[in-house]
Amino acid sequence: MSSRSIRAVRVAAAAAVLALGGAMLAGCSADGRETIRFAFSKREALEFMNGLVDEYNASQDEVRVEMDTSGIDVVSASFVRGNPPDVMLANYNYEVARYVQRCALTDLSDTEAAANTNEDLAPLMAQYGTCEGRVSAIPYSVMAASVIYNREIFDEHGVEVPQTWEELLAACETFEAAGVTPIYATFKDDWTVGQGWYDYAAGGSLDVLDFFDRLAQEGADVGADSEVSFERDFAEPMERMVQLTEFTNEDAASRGYGDGNLAFANGEAAMYLQGPWAFSEIAKTAEDLDLGTFPLPMTDDPDDLAVRVNMDLAGMVPVEAANPEAGRDFLEFLFQPENIEAYNASQLGFTPTADAPTPDDPRIEGMSEFYAEGRFYQGPSVLVPRTIPINGYAQAMVLGSDTGQMLRTIDADWARVAFRAPAPRTDAQGADE
Repeated sequence: MSSRSIRAVRVAAAAAVLALGGAMLAGCSADGRETIRFAFSKREALEFMNGLVDEYNASQDEVRVEMDTSGIDVVSASFVRGNPPDVMLANYNYEVARYVQRCALTDLSDTEAAANTNEDLAPLMAQYGTCEGRVSAIPYSVMAASVIYNREIFDEHGVEVPQTWEELLAACETFEAAGVTPIYATFKDDWTVGQGWYDYAAGGSLDVLDFFDRLAQEGADVGADSEVSFERDFAEPMERMVQLTEFTNEDAASRGYGDGNLAFANGEAAMYLQGPWAFSEIAKTAEDLDLGTFPLPMTDDPDDLAVRVNMDLAGMVPVEAANPEAGRDFLEFLFQPENIEAYNASQLGFTPTADAPTPDDPRIEGMSEFYAEGRFYQGPSVLVPRTIPINGYAQAMVLGSDTGQMLRTIDADWARVAFRAPAPRTDAQGADE
């Protein structure tokens, strides 16, 4: 048998296994209860979520929830086969938002979960597109990110948390003069540049929501002559981002995320442009390190300070779910205050409900005021389709590529994607198909 034939057999076998697995999950459990499939995308939170699933399963005798952690690619394939999960908690980004744009998710507007959502988050959810007439996805966890700093190093050198661009530069110069690396950078991993350096620089300089709204209206006409463009609007933020690279470790180009966590835990720098997910990694080396957070100042007006957020998880129920009603019931259980608040506390996230308590972990308290006041922005790196390698472009800029050329390339990429994008769909169209 040829290698091509062998591969074909393997693909067919894998497809059969997936189909069989889907059929089994859609059936009944050993105790006679109907089984529903719950797709969950946060592997680092499996222990916590398994506990909630077990609690729900023990609370009633009609439905048994089975966790599916196979990932976005397998879930996407299940939509194609007409066998999607009954309920989903997934990272809300352009890949998942395709289901919203194609009206492939049920309307959750009549749920208690939707009624209790923080209204400040609605515009951020809509940035990925909507299905007219529906609330297709409800935010479950918001992850806020900003500069992580070592309080002991700041105190030792008499440096206050900077609130303006000039204060930030002065802080960096003070640390540098004392022989302390101001900012630890991990440019080897492009996502750390996109999530931290690129996002913080842009979000601290301009209105991200307004920029992308205007960009969407410009569509395929984005370019040198358009009223809004990356080349024009991101020019100064990117120049300042590159300026900050002068205050990083000399080996930044060859250091990755793991290197950064270890170095920062060992006190090798005063600041680190990472999200709260790094805290648990840092704690493996230095559990008692006194760390805090603050938004990166990119202008000389403190009123411009804001923190980066992303919809770390959103709840959804597919239209073609085998048992959407059971999926909705479990979703309501997940959104009960004691459950959603406990989950976010365990992950250092912000609970996206209107009456949620302020997080009390001292490591993220520096972001609480900004979140409570709605002074946040969605990271611009996650507001472009995956077909645009934004992290790679950001990495190229901090490693010395011409910022103007990189931004012109992003404009050209955006225009091509916009030209190929399908027309928006309505609730009625989704219901008819």
